[in-house]
Amino acid sequence: MNSAAPSLTLGIEEEYLLVDAGSGALVPEQDPAFMPACRARLGEQVTHELLQGQVEVGTRVCRGVSEARAELHRLRRTVAEVAAEHGMAIIASSTHPSAVWSEQRNTEKERYEAITEDYQVLARRQVISGMHIHAAVEDDDLRIDLMNQVSYFLPHLLALSASSPFWNGHDTGLKAYRRAVADELPRSGSPEYLESWRDWERLVEILARTGLVEDPTMIWWDVRPSARHPTLELRITDICTEVEDALTLAAMYQSLLRHLWRLRTRNQSWRRYRRILIEENKWRAQRWGVEAELADFAAGCLKSMRDLVEELIDHLREDATALGCLAELERAREIVKQGTSADRQLAVYREALRSGAEDEQARTTVVHWLRNATLRGVPALD
Repeated sequence: MNSAAPSLTLGIEEEYLLVDAGSGALVPEQDPAFMPACRARLGEQVTHELLQGQVEVGTRVCRGVSEARAELHRLRRTVAEVAAEHGMAIIASSTHPSAVWSEQRNTEKERYEAITEDYQVLARRQVISGMHIHAAVEDDDLRIDLMNQVSYFLPHLLALSASSPFWNGHDTGLKAYRRAVADELPRSGSPEYLESWRDWERLVEILARTGLVEDPTMIWWDVRPSARHPTLELRITDICTEVEDALTLAAMYQSLLRHLWRLRTRNQSWRRYRRILIEENKWRAQRWGVEAELADFAAGCLKSMRDLVEELIDHLREDATALGCLAELERAREIVKQGTSADRQLAVYREALRSGAEDEQARTTVVHWLRNATLRGVPALD
């Protein structure tokens, strides 16, 4: 079962929401000059998303978390500056506190128009933004094996990233509501168990031959083999409002993959559990975020995220040290202690209500907090 060590180089994609600089409302239609101005400064590292009120960026290939930090700083600051020149601001949040999905407009692009035609209201409801983390796993069969194993930890990663407590202008009672919207689409949710890379290829071939799916980019699992790169792409996480939270998630994901690879070199693997059990933990993470208790199936009990994070840090310390990201991994304790973006959004919202704000005003206060937090710790460009 031994395989050469994967390089685990990183790439991070972030999808920002574009809001009106004055009102904080989600922008239904971009200024046509906005994307050309972004492209002039960032080239192919910035792209359209499904909705005009979104913009996506992607880092260069990074050897580790430190390089990813510099990339995210540059990308966030640059897009924010260009947005300001066009009367907008960016927020790193997986949902907007006030936006109504039916009022948003699609980007006029053939792929997005085809998706909307095929999936109708399910596509139009995708007023959500995420963060995707790519880690390079060059061996095809190893990539599949690590996907099977890392699936157990998807709920833990979701809980630590939660940033979507609002939907359609309402407090949903969930910390990561985005998953409810994303999982409405077919071929979403937890991945299928696959025996090998050839098993993956056969699945893609069947979908293509029968005309169900044109290419593997239409398989929207929570983690999947990338269709464009030799990477394992983590997709379950909400976008983290603060950059350091995003880097903690990247460090944890990278360290998990190294740890699982090391198990494999000893002819061991993480125990595989039924999809329904992983989905149960995923629901708990979606509902309560870092306040969740997730099932430890080996121990046969529920454990707090605080205890689970301590266990993960202990398991992954050697791997994070080797990868140079121990400090970022250990920062997961701070996320549990202080709460995720979802917790802080709700705290801002409830404090505004207690201070006498009307509901809509309170949600606008949350947008202002998100604007500031999205660029907190992000240095100005030289």
